[in-house]
Amino acid sequence: MPDLDLAPFECRVLGCLLEKQLSTPDIYPLSLNALVNACNQSSNREPVLAMTEAEVQAAVDALIARGLAEHWPGRVLKVAHTAKPTWNLSIQEAALLAELLLRGPQTPGELRTNTRRMYVFPDLAELESCLAALMEAEPPLALRLARAPGAREARVAHLLSGPVPTGVAAPGPAARPASGRLDQLEAEVSTLRGELAELRAAFEAFKAQF
Repeated sequence: MPDLDLAPFECRVLGCLLEKQLSTPDIYPLSLNALVNACNQSSNREPVLAMTEAEVQAAVDALIARGLAEHWPGRVLKVAHTAKPTWNLSIQEAALLAELLLRGPQTPGELRTNTRRMYVFPDLAELESCLAALMEAEPPLALRLARAPGAREARVAHLLSGPVPTGVAAPGPAARPASGRLDQLEAEVSTLRGELAELRAAFEAFKAQF
């Protein structure tokens, strides 16, 4: 079983691999160049990074050493994660874990909106059931944080970077009251922008074949 003490760049790379397998399966596994672009996306990322190819490659090597990624040989060497079989993740659980890795702690309502590019949860009941599975895994992969002052909902954080104090926010977006109509619209716009960027990337990859 891989140890759960991933560095921030490892979390970003693993989150991107989980995300792209679900959102753009036609171009998955990812080449190193595609993985760099995914890590540095301006949409669906918090914080936005500017990782170099060397930094992405180092994170890939670290994940491979942990048993969480592997190389796929071919004309262009590609990278795939092995987290789903390692932790026996469902598609729903993989989508939630990817979102937590890419944007940090979020409320269930935010997660339901932000995972739509990977999986559409029909209701919060299914989402909560999948969060419970992540929290009850052995070892646990997620944790519900203490509710921040003034917030209506508690946020959920991943545990792949080691223990997270339950009374404080883990690294990620600043705490704010959740689930206002404006918040929801902003999240949906961000999701749509991310989906458009992924469609463009898939189209460019398709054109490159000819």
